[in-house]
Amino acid sequence: MTDKINFNYLESYAQKVSESVCDEYFRSRKYMTGQEIIQLTPSQQVNLMTIRSLFNAWQEEMEELKKSPYFDYRDIAVDNALKEFMNVLSRSIKVERRYFEPLLKEAVEDTIILAIDPFMFFNILIDKGQENEQYYKDSKKYIKWHHELLTHLMDKASMGLTVPDLKMALRNKYQAIHRDLDNPEILLKPLNQIQHLELIQLFEDKSHNPTPEKPEPKPEPKPEPLQKEQVTVEAKPVAVKEPEINEEQSTNPEPQQPKMPVSGESEKEIDPALTWAKFESETYSYMKGSIDTLTDGLALNQKFMFTRELFQGNHDLMKHALKSIDNCDSFMEAVELLNKRYVHELNWNKHSEEVNEFLQLVFRKFESK
Repeated sequence: MTDKINFNYLESYAQKVSESVCDEYFRSRKYMTGQEIIQLTPSQQVNLMTIRSLFNAWQEEMEELKKSPYFDYRDIAVDNALKEFMNVLSRSIKVERRYFEPLLKEAVEDTIILAIDPFMFFNILIDKGQENEQYYKDSKKYIKWHHELLTHLMDKASMGLTVPDLKMALRNKYQAIHRDLDNPEILLKPLNQIQHLELIQLFEDKSHNPTPEKPEPKPEPKPEPLQKEQVTVEAKPVAVKEPEINEEQSTNPEPQQPKMPVSGESEKEIDPALTWAKFESETYSYMKGSIDTLTDGLALNQKFMFTRELFQGNHDLMKHALKSIDNCDSFMEAVELLNKRYVHELNWNKHSEEVNEFLQLVFRKFESK
């Protein structure tokens, strides 16, 4: 798909589906079990994506556990015991609604993106899996659509390709087979049994793009008087030129008027010193904990939110921004970069929750430096 995804509609739809399913299930039960997740919705892919979210949560907990300096988790006996422990846990899933509903919502979003834009989905998968071949093998248990793309990634990862090379391999494969991929309308049809899905509304250019493009043709009438001047060169309409803005600017010594918006723009800028001081305060101590790269510290729901709210639905633009910030040497430099490239250009509201959460992530990147 070449159209940008309408993340507003996607998130709203996923929320309605998760609420509807949970209302039905938790009306008579307190906990969700693993066996019931498998048959929870008419969409097998949604069910598997939900289990995948649980699996990812388990993996994250294990990675934290392995950071302990007191035990050797590379020992074969320990590794086998952990695998057996995981098997036992997988048969003992027990989740309350307040924890389960966000997992289901995320699973619905992942499923829809996989169906309508597999190229985006597998790009996100690469960001998460990096060069880890086993990650792609584990993902195959839960991803039942577009196997050809996933198998291609597994093969390339086994060859030791870097992340940029994996993404290039994915792009080439997708371009070669995208016309033969399964119809998203057919793939997502089971979801209509829960909540009607308007595929047309899933794309921003159907609802958002026409409005900003209409003002752009307004400058076109300006060349017309120029053409008239060229045709009627003999009678140069000096009187017509006098009231034009250009001559007023040339005769009046006030060329600095265009600088007026700059003061307004400066009010939009993020103050790096104040922002740092705010996050250093005890009020924000809950979110401390440094991260190596912004991509690693970004949760999937944050990727959706930041892409939608801060980067106009352009996932590649957000990735470029994250990489640029990672290359900065300090928080101050990173904020100045944001002010220069994104705050004005994309009309960020520095007081919004999305900008605040994004800055928290940047702070965690540099707080130990």
